[in-house]
Amino acid sequence: MSDHPEEPLISALLEEKDAPKTNDTPNGFLPIETNWFDRLFLSVVIWIALSLFWFRFIEPLGLSIWIANASAAALAFIIIKKG
Repeated sequence: MSDHPEEPLISALLEEKDAPKTNDTPNGFLPIETNWFDRLFLSVVIWIALSLFWFRFIEPLGLSIWIANASAAALAFIIIKKG
């Protein structure tokens, strides 16, 4: 075969040095990589869960469901914009 030890190709070394560095850390506060539709879906699921929790535990105390809806809408806005 060959008497030369295995060395990486020069072109492979150049590609590694010249390749643009990518940022692998997520930009938002969510621990997963998402697009806008994923964040919208997550917001809707949270809205439903908050509404069910509100109907079961909070509304019998006399507080309106509109408080939960306003809270869920504000949280959805934050998740979709910054998540």
